[in-house]
Amino acid sequence: MFEDLTLWGVDYKIVLVVSQVIGYAMAKFCGIIFISGMKANRRVVSYALMIGIAQTGLIGLNYLPEQWGIICLLLNGLALGMVWGIVFQFLEGRRITEILTVILSANFIITSGVSKSFGRYLIQSGIDEKTMPMLTGFLFIPVSAFFLWMLSCIPRQNEDDMQLRAPRTPMSREERGSIMKQFGWLIFLFTLIYMILTMIRDVRDNFGVEIWNDLGFGDDYSIYTTTELPVTLLVLFILGILYRIRDNFEALRVNILLTLSGCVLLVVGTSIFKAGYMHPVAWMILTGGGLFIPYIIFNGILFDRLIGAFRVSANVGFFMYIVDAFGYLCSVLVMLYKNFGNAEMSWSRFYIRLSQFTGSVAVVLVLLSGWLLVKQYHQSVHLGKSAESTV
Repeated sequence: MFEDLTLWGVDYKIVLVVSQVIGYAMAKFCGIIFISGMKANRRVVSYALMIGIAQTGLIGLNYLPEQWGIICLLLNGLALGMVWGIVFQFLEGRRITEILTVILSANFIITSGVSKSFGRYLIQSGIDEKTMPMLTGFLFIPVSAFFLWMLSCIPRQNEDDMQLRAPRTPMSREERGSIMKQFGWLIFLFTLIYMILTMIRDVRDNFGVEIWNDLGFGDDYSIYTTTELPVTLLVLFILGILYRIRDNFEALRVNILLTLSGCVLLVVGTSIFKAGYMHPVAWMILTGGGLFIPYIIFNGILFDRLIGAFRVSANVGFFMYIVDAFGYLCSVLVMLYKNFGNAEMSWSRFYIRLSQFTGSVAVVLVLLSGWLLVKQYHQSVHLGKSAESTV
């Protein structure tokens, strides 16, 4: 929490979180080109390099003066922002991409809770707040290295994969321009939806300590794992079975429906809790499911099916890093607004208002994007049939 520590009159934790999220946003903008154009033989080295840079940032946070923390976490966020796109390239375009994605996406939820519980335990054991992130990072480096080796053992797409989900290849500048021309409005709507999901997710994740303190669970370091484990199991079950839908467009429609359901659950659950009819733990579990189901769908599953349905020459990293770039940029603006425009408001109240208002906007945007997706797909099918008849 870095209580009573400020930098240039701003709460030090706000400075660190904003710096890291700016690093994420920079990574996503760079990744639109870097990730979408990455060749398969560069993945392992790129991953290892990014993890090394990220850990270097945490080491600097521990040993350098406070004012250097901005650069250290900017560097950390810049490196970590590339990791997801690198990893997803190993998994996209498969018959079981949904299963692989939801297992991988468990790191958004359960390991976020586990790492917070571990970090809280270190702090309660007397470890300094600046030292704790570095020690936690060192703990997970061997684990990360082991699973990187496992990822490198995954075979490339086979014929069945390419028949069902379309081939995945590095994208050229011309191909990126063609995709933007074809899906521009749809990408715009998806970006707005993901901006909302990222705002809510980042407040919940980065300021979970403050939220749970407001709710009266500040001394329970296991609360993060307790609430995130049921959410993880729910997400794994619901999204994991999507691989059984062979038709890509039908799967797209289900993804949109699940996204809509998650946004409605987030808004309704928060409204019930605010009215005093739900326990805080139940509220966090319920809204966690409502948030993370669409959030994980937008982190690869949706775009994997979009490529398969329209049979375009593209990869998931291109779509994902566009929406992610603006998502993190919006997250920075929200945190700055909270600090300078509503500094007196508690993080729990801010999280409640954010979930209700932006969640309601997301419901409208999901409905509109679903309508546009169906319209564009039917137009594509009609044009395809016309071309066949002409030939």
